[in-house]
Amino acid sequence: MTDITQNESSNGGFDPAELKRAYAAFKKRLKLQRLDDNSTLGRSPLSGGERGLTAVTPPNQYPQEIWNELARQGKIRSVGQGLYELPRRP
Repeated sequence: MTDITQNESSNGGFDPAELKRAYAAFKKRLKLQRLDDNSTLGRSPLSGGERGLTAVTPPNQYPQEIWNELARQGKIRSVGQGLYELPRRP
């Protein structure tokens, strides 16, 4: 087996660069959603801490198979109904 074939089979047949771009896009969406969720507009800054947004719908410019592969690799975790989150660290 060649290095390319081994690499493709370990990535579910996806280009590693494409998986990396999709993962970066997911993290960016999660970060922006958290910033939006934690903004103080419309709520009192004295009302307490963060609300705790953890899961988002992944960017739709990548196919569902990409998200399934990233979940299989353990980089993201499916929480159901099309939502994904970063795995919890021990």
